Amino acid sequence: MSETAERVPATCPSCSPDVETVHEVLSEGSGQVTVRCTECSHVHKTTIEREEEVERDVVVSQDGESFTATVEAPPEETVAVGEEFVLETPEAIMVVRITDLQLDDEVRREEATVADVETFWTRAVDNVRVSVTVNPTDGRRDESRSLKVDVPGDYEFEVGEVEEFGDEAFTVKSIALRDDAAGYDFNPLGEEGDAAVAKDVKRLYGDDETSSAWSAW
Repeated sequence: MSETAERVPATCPSCSPDVETVHEVLSEGSGQVTVRCTECSHVHKTTIEREEEVERDVVVSQDGESFTATVEAPPEETVAVGEEFVLETPEAIMVVRITDLQLDDEVRREEATVADVETFWTRAVDNVRVSVTVNPTDGRRDESRSLKVDVPGDYEFEVGEVEEFGDEAFTVKSIALRDDAAGYDFNPLGEEGDAAVAKDVKRLYGDDETSSAWSAW
């Protein structure tokens, strides 16, 4: 299979000397590229201004483990903690959220330009593992147990709703949010109807509904 030719805007000396049209890139040389106008098929040379990009390290935290990858971005672009971007690695394409920006000499900031950033510290947010503390309905804290559930990052948990995962079922009583979660008025969330997406959740607290879920069968 042949690759699709890169397309760029450029003026055409044959049919459009004053207005840019779409051109296909045929080959690249030193400083100039050979292009073909898609309007009239005229082939000519032109100069293309390409946006400079720099490569930066990205440390990704996922399910308690971490790995390092790289990303390319314009040096003048401003980035900030809490922002998300698509990261391509040889193994997978994933969405990650910036949790910290490391500059030279171990300095860390909430916001910086890409040029000043040495390492992006991130966590994967397209699919996440959420910790859950489930308490017995009779209030015996010594019988509480911990679960971990794997869900899409945009999966929504709501206080007062019953969640079922395999053999487990619980009513969400409160939601502790992560430090990088934005757009919420309170932390933790504990009022009926309060909701948060999984990628913002640090831990769920719920009342055990497992026995009642099984009794329905």
